[in-house]
Amino acid sequence: MATIFSKIIDGEQPAEFVWKDDVCVAFLSIAPLKPGHTLIVPRAEVDHWLDAEPETLRHLAGVSQSIGRALMTAYRPVKVGSMILGLEVPHLHIHVSPIWSPTDLDFHNADHNARQEDIAKAAATVRRALRELGYSEVAE
Repeated sequence: MATIFSKIIDGEQPAEFVWKDDVCVAFLSIAPLKPGHTLIVPRAEVDHWLDAEPETLRHLAGVSQSIGRALMTAYRPVKVGSMILGLEVPHLHIHVSPIWSPTDLDFHNADHNARQEDIAKAAATVRRALRELGYSEVAE
């Protein structure tokens, strides 16, 4: 059975994409920790990161860095945090979010009532920063 992320990748569910390539996509979280909180998701359904092909993990790490650079450019946080959890959706994904303190990575603080227009605005900000940094994989 397809995960919600596979349905998003296939266009069956909406998302604010910021990156698309042959291996993965990146889109904004609907329950962001901070504006710009992005999920990097492989196109292939893999539940646990331990089961992913090493090449896929390397690629996801590289895309995570690219997204992280865009978040640094766009939001000027103290750092950009990255995590692999995988408890909420059984499809490997990396969370990348601007942070100013360790509590910014606490999912108890996620905005479960984020407005779609705020998520769309953050996606436009991330896409603009990716373009400024010269990435060609920016989702339109």
